Amino acid sequence: MSAAPGRFDGRVALVTGAGSGIGAACAARLAAEGACVGVLDVHAAGAKSVATTIRAKGGTATALTCDVSDEKQVAGAVGDLIASFGRLDVVHSNAAALGPGTYGRDQDLEDLDVAVWDRTMAVNLRGALLMVKHTAPAMADGGAFVLTSSVSGLLGDVAHVAYGTSKAALTGFVRYVATKYGSRGIRCNAVAPALVLTDVAAQALGRDRLADKAAERLLPWACTPEDVADLVAFLASGESRCITGQTIVIDSGTLAHRPEHALRQWRAAAESL
Repeated sequence: MSAAPGRFDGRVALVTGAGSGIGAACAARLAAEGACVGVLDVHAAGAKSVATTIRAKGGTATALTCDVSDEKQVAGAVGDLIASFGRLDVVHSNAAALGPGTYGRDQDLEDLDVAVWDRTMAVNLRGALLMVKHTAPAMADGGAFVLTSSVSGLLGDVAHVAYGTSKAALTGFVRYVATKYGSRGIRCNAVAPALVLTDVAAQALGRDRLADKAAERLLPWACTPEDVADLVAFLASGESRCITGQTIVIDSGTLAHRPEHALRQWRAAAESL
């Protein structure tokens, strides 16, 4: 990665949940293409580490610490970013409640603690709302919002009802934001990944679960954070200037077929080994 002039030369981007995983990859990608990036995360150490890495590679970045569900904190962080760089062109709202105390406890619906539901909605959904609310007035005309949704918001499952429902709501929210700000040339889209193969995901799922996920895909590879960053950068750039109000699936073909097809395909491949 280098900070050579690119699609975002002279522009300012804010990435939430940027201390690791998808957010870190997206922050790095935007910076590599010329953006000055606000690296925002609830964990200060993660935000500082990513911002330091970007600067070490020649990019421009500042670390911001904020709980995206807290309106006062959001307003303060956005104000700090604009004070630092003077403008705002791209917002990638990526922060999500994925810790063991929320996502890890978001299991069977009948046993779901309402506090888990509320915290998930506060971070995943209210967090996106607050980011748009406090950045849209300052965003340059022709700017772009990109939200991180999930395939979990597009189909049902026996677990993670709070997470999936929050991501489903983002699909509708994207359309409202696109409608509200379209006359200013501001676009709003979402990306909906399936499994993204981060180190944390690999450790959390384990060998058997990863094999199950592989059986669901049409392609022989899972998405990486860098794959998602490619899509986010495209949707944030002028190359997608006629795309707004959309949720774009990036899932290696997970949702493009009936599950039985992939199961048969992978079982046959396994039996041939």
